[in-house]
Amino acid sequence: MLVNIFKSKIHRVKVTQAELNYVGSITIDEDLLDAAGIMENERVQVVNNNNGERLETYAIKGKRGSGIICLNGAAARKAEVGDIVIIISYAWMTQEEAKTHKPMIVFPDENNLVVK
Repeated sequence: MLVNIFKSKIHRVKVTQAELNYVGSITIDEDLLDAAGIMENERVQVVNNNNGERLETYAIKGKRGSGIICLNGAAARKAEVGDIVIIISYAWMTQEEAKTHKPMIVFPDENNLVVK
């Protein structure tokens, strides 16, 4: 049996852009994606700490080192620039794999940059 387990998260980043007229997704600084082990096009959940909204979309790479967090398309209606969000990814694992899995958690600085 497979279980869907918390794989990683980018904890408390600031939304820098919201682009309604875009096909969809969330643009995330490539450094943040790498640090959290999130792949481009991977399904992610976005939780908005400011208004309680939750949505699922897919990640696309943003410019490395830019700190960009941009909600695109319909997702742009779920947050405003300056809102604080948590971006979460999940993975399917066997129960045995899940017992030893250690999630990757990234705590960016106030500019959405990876803290080394």
